[in-house]
Amino acid sequence: MIKKKLKSWQGWLLFVGSMIIVFVLGLCVSALMERRAEVASIFNNRKNVIKGIEARNERYNDDFPREYQTWTETAKTDFESEFNGNIAVDVLEKRPEMVVLWAGYAFSKDYSTPRGHMHAIEDITASLRTGAPMNPTEGPQPSTCWTCKSPDVPRMMEALGVDSFYHNKWAAFGAEIVNPIGCSDCHDSETMNLHISRPALIEAFQRQGKDITKATPQEMRSLVCAQCHVEYYFKGDGKYLTFPWDKGFTVEDMEAYYDEAGFYDYIHKLSRTPILKAQHPDYEIAQMGIHGQRGVSCSDCHMPYKSEGGVKFSDHHIQSPLAMIDRTCQACHRESEETLRNNVYERQRKANEIRNRLEQELVKAHIEAKYAWDAGATEDQMKDVLALIRQAQWRWDFGVASHGGSFHAPQEIQRILSHGLDRAMQARLAVSKVLVKNGFTGEVPMPDISTKVKAQQYIGLDMDAEKAAKEKFLNTTVPAWLQKAKAAGRLSQK
Repeated sequence: MIKKKLKSWQGWLLFVGSMIIVFVLGLCVSALMERRAEVASIFNNRKNVIKGIEARNERYNDDFPREYQTWTETAKTDFESEFNGNIAVDVLEKRPEMVVLWAGYAFSKDYSTPRGHMHAIEDITASLRTGAPMNPTEGPQPSTCWTCKSPDVPRMMEALGVDSFYHNKWAAFGAEIVNPIGCSDCHDSETMNLHISRPALIEAFQRQGKDITKATPQEMRSLVCAQCHVEYYFKGDGKYLTFPWDKGFTVEDMEAYYDEAGFYDYIHKLSRTPILKAQHPDYEIAQMGIHGQRGVSCSDCHMPYKSEGGVKFSDHHIQSPLAMIDRTCQACHRESEETLRNNVYERQRKANEIRNRLEQELVKAHIEAKYAWDAGATEDQMKDVLALIRQAQWRWDFGVASHGGSFHAPQEIQRILSHGLDRAMQARLAVSKVLVKNGFTGEVPMPDISTKVKAQQYIGLDMDAEKAAKEKFLNTTVPAWLQKAKAAGRLSQK
């Protein structure tokens, strides 16, 4: 075999090309080594060496100033998109039908869109849903309600035991749980590695035969969010926080789980339906969408990387990706900001169309069911009606409570809401037959629920008394909590 000899220019070209490759690889290795050295320097020279659970977020400021500073920006309320933002909006004022849908439950009193993590303690404390309930049929809220609001929670769980923490009253820990969602919720205080600080997530995966302690770093960038941004319920008399994932993540899987357990959150005041109240199944729905299926984490879109002074770090100003499209969507997509934003809005608008129809029909189903009971309907006659209303409202709430669901998995959300609309229509048809059996053949008169005030009056809420009780609570109990926390050094002095 005759070997061809390279021409002189070809040899030089190969040599120069090789040198360029070596040079580029050298730069990459150098940058990597510099980054490792920088990270090692931060951890080897930490000013605040922390062991155990440290709930006071400012303790991390000296060692991680960029992350801390961006975290403080979650206090901002200056971004609003077509559907949500970080400004607290009174949803019941905008959608009074929701007052009727939650009749008999605390959400009919007060429900606003969420603000940033810095407001977590403030918002749960100020909500009309917490404190001493005015409705005598409600018991005091359990301490489980605190679970996702503060890094003080894992501290208290460690001190008391998980069961003892859950099996208590919400007001019992007001002087203990005082620092808003922050560093120790997602990071090990000593190593700063991402970790799971709440047992419910670990337990849910264990029941599925999965060990999330073996999760990859990229998976952890979603799992730390999944500690709270999920569907959950308070199980048994001990109010043990539980994720209903044993049968799977879909709306039907969780419904089957609840049906098998005979669980309901409350009995609807009008229709007498045993209702399932969805929380915020963000993680589950995100896994059903194209981004989740391709391994995009929550943090990739809600905590994108940021560069400052040559240092790359994760932006802890957790917010809507639409507030920073250049660092979120455009990290992968090459379309303009306007095009990408409109793509999101288009998906949200289509889901919203179905939502509006479903809310209207579901409200009518509840009111017509009440009319049937008042007309003398029996439990046997109403059995199918209540089953359909329960199914319809579960699908409505599941699709609505996940604030970003119509983008995370638009096809799935539209499917869920459409099935909810179908069941609401079936429920109305079924109740009309019950009404005929009880001698009524006309149209059920509908009340005026055009405003939040009118809707709350219709379901029998005394909102003046509710607000007075809350104001008294905020002016007496809360200051005592804060004074006690500051005296014990549990609360930031800043």
